[in-house]
Amino acid sequence: MNNERRKEIARIIGELQQLQSDIENVLGEEQDAFDNMPEGLQQSDRGEAASEAISELESAQSGVDEVISCLENAKG
Repeated sequence: MNNERRKEIARIIGELQQLQSDIENVLGEEQDAFDNMPEGLQQSDRGEAASEAISELESAQSGVDEVISCLENAKG
């Protein structure tokens, strides 16, 4: 792989790291909102939706982490 492609991959990795940070912020906010719900509300449809959103955001964060790892391996 030449230096130009390595630089392009490094740029993409930087953008993905920013996205990962953004996802982490939203995840933290959603987790805080869920944690601050009364227990009865956590068991409601609204609480279940928040819990599902938290799970999906965790999956997204994990997926971005995997993409970054693959790109770093490709970059060498």
